[in-house]
Amino acid sequence: MVIDITYLFTVFGVILVSMTLHEVMHGYVAYWLGDDTAKAQGRLTFNPIAHIDPFLTLLLPLALAAANLPVFGGAKPVPFNPSRVRYGELGAALVGLAGPLTNFLLAFLLFAVFVAVGQPPATTTLGLVLQLAVGINLGFFVFNMLPIPPLDGSRVLYALAPEWARRGMEWVERYGIILVFGLILLSGGAIGRFMSAAINFFISIFSRLFGV
Repeated sequence: MVIDITYLFTVFGVILVSMTLHEVMHGYVAYWLGDDTAKAQGRLTFNPIAHIDPFLTLLLPLALAAANLPVFGGAKPVPFNPSRVRYGELGAALVGLAGPLTNFLLAFLLFAVFVAVGQPPATTTLGLVLQLAVGINLGFFVFNMLPIPPLDGSRVLYALAPEWARRGMEWVERYGIILVFGLILLSGGAIGRFMSAAINFFISIFSRLFGV
């Protein structure tokens, strides 16, 4: 299999920008809700190096891109103290949702740009960047909304679950990255099909909204 280096570099650039914005928004929403943990630890920065997780940000998405599979992943979680944010578990859920919703908004806006410039094909630089950016941001949105600690979707479960369930989720979260890695390793094909279906679903909605 021949790997397109230009394609991988484009994927890498989109990942860095998308995940930096994802993590910064976690931190800013936490700060807005009263917790300055992210700011104190230097995570309210647009420097992507501060947010890179070797597996979730680099190895996983680039390996998926090289295999011509839907690209998804994550970043080093922005630290925050749920007990310091306003509105309790609801506030913590808002912090968790801020990152994935940022990716969703980016995907929507970039799809609008894609339509506005005449839907350039992926054989052009602009078309490749826009199409990858839409797909990758939707991939990050869907993946991070999975309700598996420590992924962002689990914060919604924390807000809804009874106290005994939260304690169990906190235990799972300590081994969350290992759990996510095992899930991908053992059911990668199923996850890939799910991700493809979810990404295509949202792209079809965007297409209907913009009449293309």
